[in-house]
Amino acid sequence: MSKHETTQGMLHTDTMLSDSMPHDTANIALDYSQNPKGDNLTFHTKQSLFKKVKKRLDKLAKLPSLREEKSGKDLKEVLQEKGIQRRDFMKWAAVVTASIGLPATFAPLTARAAELADRVPIIWLHMAECTGCSESLLRSEDPGIDSIIFDYVSMEYHETIMAASGYQAEKSLEDAVKKYDGRYVVMVEGGIPKDTEYFLTIGASGRTGAEECRHVAKHAAAIFAIGTCSSFGGVQAAAPNPTNAHPLSDIIDKKVINVPGCPPNEKNIVGTLMQHILFGDMALDAFHRPKWAYGHRIHDLCERRGRFDAGEFVQHFGDENAKNGYCLYKVGCKGPYTFNNCSKLRFNSHTNWPIGAGHGCIGCSEPHFWDTMSPFEVPIGNRYQTAFRGAGADHTADRVGMVILGATAIGIAAHAMLSGAIKPK
Repeated sequence: MSKHETTQGMLHTDTMLSDSMPHDTANIALDYSQNPKGDNLTFHTKQSLFKKVKKRLDKLAKLPSLREEKSGKDLKEVLQEKGIQRRDFMKWAAVVTASIGLPATFAPLTARAAELADRVPIIWLHMAECTGCSESLLRSEDPGIDSIIFDYVSMEYHETIMAASGYQAEKSLEDAVKKYDGRYVVMVEGGIPKDTEYFLTIGASGRTGAEECRHVAKHAAAIFAIGTCSSFGGVQAAAPNPTNAHPLSDIIDKKVINVPGCPPNEKNIVGTLMQHILFGDMALDAFHRPKWAYGHRIHDLCERRGRFDAGEFVQHFGDENAKNGYCLYKVGCKGPYTFNNCSKLRFNSHTNWPIGAGHGCIGCSEPHFWDTMSPFEVPIGNRYQTAFRGAGADHTADRVGMVILGATAIGIAAHAMLSGAIKPK
């Protein structure tokens, strides 16, 4: 076969892969994510979805491994070097499969998607941020499979971990954009100044953050806003917002999938990437967050929920109620207003999370949380309809009984009223 024929074949495969899954298949996948129990899906529907996802992965497998071009190692070898057995990897695949709302029978496809992740080039851009989102993936004394998977993908550009700098780094970015035109995934970390772009200039050429985002996003197959700063503006956009920082979705005119958190759990980043590889689409909530990760409130899944229902609250930090693991609502926990899966995934090698450690949720995955959720150690109470403005509340909110008294009753009653009034966009 001639070089020309080989190139043409690769281009044809790239074209097939760059197209999202057929519209009907994507809809089935979205319906399943919205109803994880699969009550409205027949056996034949699930079987059809399985076949179409497998076909999509077969197309991806025809592309050359970008990782093997550099290291010559596939995922199996990488995991073996880290002391991770195949059985542990398949357990991880089963957990991710369940997390993203798919039947257990899809676990082999999730495992295969992870093995083929090195066919998906990733360009990671840094804007106005603290690099905490990158650190949540990179800083691990004992890296889990999520971190290893992310290390296994073809990271074509990431300023924190790349050796190049200055003009050489800019050339690496431009080379990746041209080489993988229409195929790469962009992940953006940080808020972006808008109409005051001189507050953020990047690289030897001094291109503004907004210019760089628009340039790279223009040719991307998918765009993820990683962390609350990129998703909603974060601390950079907090009042008085002197740099006029905005979320990525305000800067570019393409679809953005938000993966908020300060920082987000690495499983939410990797799981969202797996959904993209499997389907090319996913179910999103009103704030364009993946429903599989942000479909439930912290309050719904909290280990202290029973204490809340019983009216047992910590009155101040360090009291006997705090030592006994009582509910943290009265010392500022924003769990009833925050959508995330922290209690299931946890942090620090999945050992703990803020509420487990004795501090309330601060609502970091919600829009404008620096302004609407603060002060963080004071309950929202009747401030709900003024400062908070209902962000994050929707029709899934619980109807809490009136046995709860004082500020707690005021806050939750306001939440219940807004839950009935606010509809997803």
